[in-house]
Amino acid sequence: MGIKYTLVLDPSLRANQLAYRLVAPSVTMLERLLHLCELELQHLDMSINLKKSCCLRIGPRSDVGCSSITCMAGSLDWVNKLRYLGIYVVKSKVFKCSLDYAKRSFYRAANGIFGRIGRVASEEVTLQLLYSKCVSIL
Repeated sequence: MGIKYTLVLDPSLRANQLAYRLVAPSVTMLERLLHLCELELQHLDMSINLKKSCCLRIGPRSDVGCSSITCMAGSLDWVNKLRYLGIYVVKSKVFKCSLDYAKRSFYRAANGIFGRIGRVASEEVTLQLLYSKCVSIL
């Protein structure tokens, strides 16, 4: 059986943005896959934006240091967490997401509503405001 890897194109972005999620079983295969993507991007007169690109390691060896992934424009940074479509994915031995940022944003919005309306509005109005302005954050 050969090594499996996936390349997923995210169509939800604007026309001038292109997002790739590269998933590979090893760092070496990730670098090979990245070089293949760079070749295709060169044919399209595009390049990888190193300011918006990073690497995250998930698995039993996630705590072990490894060499940086290099591409034509430079090297990609290894991070402990990354944001993708509003979700923070955290480096760990198993796939893990952090909801701290979503909860913080929810409480910030809820406290903003409570600070503005205080005890003046009815419970129904308060709940409707919370539902329409705060729940969508989660």
